[in-house]
Amino acid sequence: MNKHKLFLYIILIFWSNIAFAAKSDFETLKDGLDINSLPLINITVSVSSVNKDSYVNGTIEIVDFQKRNPDSQFAVKYSCLIKYRGATSLSYNKKSFSVKLVDNIGNKLDSEILGLREDNSWILDAMAIDRIRMRNRVCFDLWNQLSKTPYATNYGNRNGTVGMFVEVFLNGKYHGLYCLTDKVNRQLLGLKKADTDKNGNVTVKGLLYKGKTWDEGIYSSYLRSYKNGERTDTVRWNTWELEYPDDYPSDKTWQPLMDLIDFCSSKTTNDVFQNKWQTWFYMNNLVEYYIMTMALNVGDNLYKNTFLSTVNITKNHLYMITPWDMDASLGGAWDGKHNERYSNINTYYNRAPFNRLVSLNLDGFVDKAKSLWADVSASVFSIENVNGILDNYADMLEKSGAWQREYKKWNKNPVELTESVYEELDYVKRWYKGNRENLFTQFGIEDGVTFPFIDSPDKAIYDIRGNRIHQELYALPRGFYFINNQKVFLAQ
Repeated sequence: MNKHKLFLYIILIFWSNIAFAAKSDFETLKDGLDINSLPLINITVSVSSVNKDSYVNGTIEIVDFQKRNPDSQFAVKYSCLIKYRGATSLSYNKKSFSVKLVDNIGNKLDSEILGLREDNSWILDAMAIDRIRMRNRVCFDLWNQLSKTPYATNYGNRNGTVGMFVEVFLNGKYHGLYCLTDKVNRQLLGLKKADTDKNGNVTVKGLLYKGKTWDEGIYSSYLRSYKNGERTDTVRWNTWELEYPDDYPSDKTWQPLMDLIDFCSSKTTNDVFQNKWQTWFYMNNLVEYYIMTMALNVGDNLYKNTFLSTVNITKNHLYMITPWDMDASLGGAWDGKHNERYSNINTYYNRAPFNRLVSLNLDGFVDKAKSLWADVSASVFSIENVNGILDNYADMLEKSGAWQREYKKWNKNPVELTESVYEELDYVKRWYKGNRENLFTQFGIEDGVTFPFIDSPDKAIYDIRGNRIHQELYALPRGFYFINNQKVFLAQ
């Protein structure tokens, strides 16, 4: 071999090695997919331009070994708009994303990604403070089993998100375990579109509000309506955000929420509230939300991380609650630490409308809640069902290798992870078992049977389990009691 040929041979080997070494994380994992693999999502975008306030252009490629993409394709690729999402979570290195699919000229493009549902707007949830990376998904799965919209929709009366665990790459580089979910929006909840006549006049119909922050606008004792000079031409008002119709913020879109707040406030007497509250809220929806948050100790909600919606304000003002962002649950706190405290059924003593519904047991609200817990504690919230969902997701993360990659990438940033997800899962299961038993005690139920209450002499006081109390009223802690055969709530 002469010198020139030898030189060319060496150059070819050199560049071949460079090409091999340059293979991206995305391509490498894509080549090794099997039946246990999670779907892969590669986002191509100028990372330095991504921000929380405005969408930037990018592309998104979705690869799924099980071919759950449209037309049963192994891989699909879309143009998209992308931005960061979240509030406190924006301070973490691992951030969540909002993604909108668009066509080649930038118009909205609906697609049924991974068989979830057809839409153009999606969330990639980073779950950064969740030590098991599944609390929000598990909570929504349970909520979807428990609660349905009280009216027909195109999505089987679903009142919560669906989602799928995926592994995300930024420009080919591994970025971590995420949960791809749809959004709570007008389409999902079946809210009526706003109408615009030939003169450009808008008739607002369906409304969707989202509680954004803990502030005076959240707690019933401080709920306030419009103040003179306060702007209503923005999508944010009094700790709330207008999700729909967000292109028409005005008095017309904010006044219905103000009216609801006024009704729930001290401006409304107990008698008026009792007679009218079921023209503002769906009883079953509130009972289900109350039970779900107690069963899972969802601690960063109502009304922060909560949606309020009404189908058509021109017909009635019935509002429905839909939960959101339930990472702080199942023995976990908002900052990722363990929260070993169990649920307290009086948690909502200062949040409308639950404050009066619970303390006054209006229309048998507490009795309905107790009855529902007795029922669903053996089904939706049984140990077998909850542990089954937890184990199913844990198996997915372990068998796919996604947990090991997540651990390597994000351990201690911002929370400490265990090398095996099953280790942390043991804590969650122990916590849930204890909280479930705690709720039986608080509701005065054992094995699904309400504790019998024995007739008592005049002015005798019993706790919720029927135990005689020998203390003065002023010395009793907040809670439910039977006084002279009447169930009462002491708010002191």
